[in-house]
Amino acid sequence: MPRILIIEDEAAIRRVLVKILTEESENYEVVEAEDGLAGIELIKKDDFDLILCDIKMPKMDGVEVLEAVKKIKPEVPIVMISGHGDLDTAVNTMRLGAFDYISKPPDLNRLLNTVRIALDRKELVVENTRLKKKVSKNYEMVGESSAIQQIKEMIEKVAPTEARVLITGPNGTGKELVAHWLHQKSDRSGGPMIEVNCAAIPSELIESELFGHVKGAFTSANKDRAGKFEAANGGTIFLDEVGDMSLSAQAKVLRALQENKVQRVGSDKDIKVDVRVIAATNKNLKEEIAQGRFREDLYHRLAVILIMVPPLNERREDIPLLVEYFTQKIADEHGTARKKFSDKALKKLKEYDWTGNIRELRNVVERLIILGDAEVTEEDVKLFATK
Repeated sequence: MPRILIIEDEAAIRRVLVKILTEESENYEVVEAEDGLAGIELIKKDDFDLILCDIKMPKMDGVEVLEAVKKIKPEVPIVMISGHGDLDTAVNTMRLGAFDYISKPPDLNRLLNTVRIALDRKELVVENTRLKKKVSKNYEMVGESSAIQQIKEMIEKVAPTEARVLITGPNGTGKELVAHWLHQKSDRSGGPMIEVNCAAIPSELIESELFGHVKGAFTSANKDRAGKFEAANGGTIFLDEVGDMSLSAQAKVLRALQENKVQRVGSDKDIKVDVRVIAATNKNLKEEIAQGRFREDLYHRLAVILIMVPPLNERREDIPLLVEYFTQKIADEHGTARKKFSDKALKKLKEYDWTGNIRELRNVVERLIILGDAEVTEEDVKLFATK
């Protein structure tokens, strides 16, 4: 049964709303709060599928309630209740994230229709969240070593904050996984996560990729185009291999971090952005700074929190768990039965020098599954895990 919270200081209006929602063949559970502060306390303690909130109230007005709800329970739709003189404010609340508004005295059909649509939207949000969690299995962080446990604990502490994070470590260690975990466990998880591989984009195009461009800004700019910072608005931007970014682009990223504004290439118009930045690199940025290839001021902006992902050779005890994880994942992808690795095969894999880290291990596991017998043996490893 959907649960609806009514936050309204006028008892007569509350009675009308409760009557409409409970006596007009609607199967709703209704809870009442007489002011904004009381409503917020209920929202903190309990779950609701929809909130109806008056705009003008003592102690805490409807706009303040709306802003608080968006921080506490952003997935819950909130419909504002407006008096005749509050219509402009009611319209403005929709820009702040309100689902809709209804006028006093409430019209029965208008109210019920708005409530039904808002509850349908809540179901869609919940389903999207469920699907995102399902998709997030692609970014599982597998391991029980002390190094991985420390990273997981760090993520739990840092993810809910707005702090910028710099992830370091060799190629193939799983820096991207850490970035995805930080996003998925943050308050921005409902927003986009936009990834930019700074090493894969030519230096002459990186600024356009990050900040967009206007038509005519350069030869191939045939139309206006938004950049990755704009696309990540309300969410997270992941700057992978940030150490490969040109100095010119670094200067613009620094400005974006300082002022929360970007300018498209070829334009002098500021565009406000609300973005959390997570960066990653396999380079020693302090050495890059010493060589004049990376801006020290940008480094300090990015490295509020540092997370170092160790190479696989420093967490060999995780190899059996990783092999088990990859074995199941590959079986699911190929639609085949899962193969077993013998104890001696796992022991042999733990002895290798994994210069390519987890990425290399994944490839080797797939090769062994394809070329090995029903049980992958030590001999299979010697034959096919070419070193």
